[in-house]
Amino acid sequence: MAGRAGGATGRPPLTERRRAETRMEIAEEAVRLFAAKGVAAVTAEDIASASGVSTRTLWRYFRSKEECVRPLLTTGLELLAERLRERAADHDSLAEAILGIQHDADATPRLSTLGDLLRLCRDEPGLRAVWLEAHYDVEAAFAAMIADRTGRPADDLAVRVEAGVLNTAMRIGVEDWALRPDRETGPSFTETVTRALRLVSAVTKS
Repeated sequence: MAGRAGGATGRPPLTERRRAETRMEIAEEAVRLFAAKGVAAVTAEDIASASGVSTRTLWRYFRSKEECVRPLLTTGLELLAERLRERAADHDSLAEAILGIQHDADATPRLSTLGDLLRLCRDEPGLRAVWLEAHYDVEAAFAAMIADRTGRPADDLAVRVEAGVLNTAMRIGVEDWALRPDRETGPSFTETVTRALRLVSAVTKS
């Protein structure tokens, strides 16, 4: 996961922010095209054209057309990891951090697109691989935070198991929200993921 750069405010430089914005724009166009046509029918050239970038630029940012969706999957996970750096890395802290992300002006409008993407992941192995890889990567960040809080090494079995449990609960919660038929009218993203995390907390404390 990339480290943060910038001035005293901690904001990344303009060029880095612009790159992130471009990557997100490509991701959103890729999901739109995949949902409309199916992954097999969409080319990298289609995604680049819809995003207003050259195919060369697209390949500079992504390894494959499926990889184009990664910013939608990783932005929320990276926000969680960033907010957890100032908290204890446990189920309740994750739930509080998710509440904050739900109300983030930048993240909230993309929840609908994220839901559409996770629906596609059910039947598209390439997209599902990107989703699972994103969680695999963030699990190391969770383990590092737990290790820092507890004074144990990040590769300690107990630390890795705890990080894996938190990560899996979060992933299943997001998938449950995205795949539910009543996604628009039922429990919100926040309510669903928070419940998943608290279910794990209840089990581990019993």
